[in-house]
Amino acid sequence: MTGRCRERLTVDDPAALQQICDQLGPDQIDALLRKWLDTLPHPFPATDQEAGYVYDVSILQAEFSLTQTLDRPLSGRVFFEQVIRDNLDLGRPDQVSLIFDRELRRGGKRPTPGRFRTRVITPDVVPSLHVDYKHATIKQYHKENRALRTETTINDTRDFGIGKRLINLPALRQVGFKANRRLLDVQTISHDPIDGHTALTAIIDPIITANGRRVAGMRFTDRRVDALLTAILVFRLLPDGFTNRDLRTHLAPLLGRHPSTISGGQMSYDLRRLRLHGIIERIPGSHRYQVTPDGRRQAMFLTRLHHRVIATGLDDLTRTDDEPPALRQAANAYDTALGQLVHQAGLAA
Repeated sequence: MTGRCRERLTVDDPAALQQICDQLGPDQIDALLRKWLDTLPHPFPATDQEAGYVYDVSILQAEFSLTQTLDRPLSGRVFFEQVIRDNLDLGRPDQVSLIFDRELRRGGKRPTPGRFRTRVITPDVVPSLHVDYKHATIKQYHKENRALRTETTINDTRDFGIGKRLINLPALRQVGFKANRRLLDVQTISHDPIDGHTALTAIIDPIITANGRRVAGMRFTDRRVDALLTAILVFRLLPDGFTNRDLRTHLAPLLGRHPSTISGGQMSYDLRRLRLHGIIERIPGSHRYQVTPDGRRQAMFLTRLHHRVIATGLDDLTRTDDEPPALRQAANAYDTALGQLVHQAGLAA
């Protein structure tokens, strides 16, 4: 292994490392303490020690963490921000009860003490999610832009009916690690950006065939690709599919051309691109094609995104009307605020 970052993130035998970590328990911690007590000056004289007056170890604070490394850090950041948006109610008593597996009483003579809340903290523009229960907190954040980190910190073991002596560490470990897992089980999101990124990449990136030939990607902002995606939507409900000529007839007007100016070879190339990217498929035993279910949904989404969001948004941003649209006003306000921040920081040229 080379490089500081790689040494910190890579291990040849993860199972062996985990086995070493699992060996850390009360006996090992107590042995370390006794080693230092034998070395450092001891406040108890020998007669007191012989009488049984010795130091014991108690647990003041314990932290249990779960780190899940992501193979696509950018998608992981999007994933975590969506987790935050969809789980702002985790601090409610009913949700906290699920995470910590504890009964919460909101009324009566002995209500459960503590504040039940969800906090989203964004230091240095790195958001973190905090869920509180009595003196315990679960913190979740996107660690070093590479991993989803979940940490349960317990500041009072008695919140869980567990004593403070070191011998109670195994029971406390069960509480902490189970809380981490329950938090992940409770969390649900409406979409998976990692799958979405994979689907987008499959459409817009080039494909290398088995014989080494390169097939261009379907970049939906390209005029011809946009016209192709728009044209195939005409055939999405045809049970018999469409032919090379059918697609050429509908594609040409979208490009401002006459069908006769588009050759059969050019259309064959476009059909091949659409087929290899999974947007259309050939009907077996024929020269006809049909739009796949995923292809129909992707083409519909991408064409609407292009026409209704990107084109419209860029028009709003570039217009110089006396009364600019809301998007341009927001952009101007952001530019003004950023300029003020730079000026206050003394960074202006």
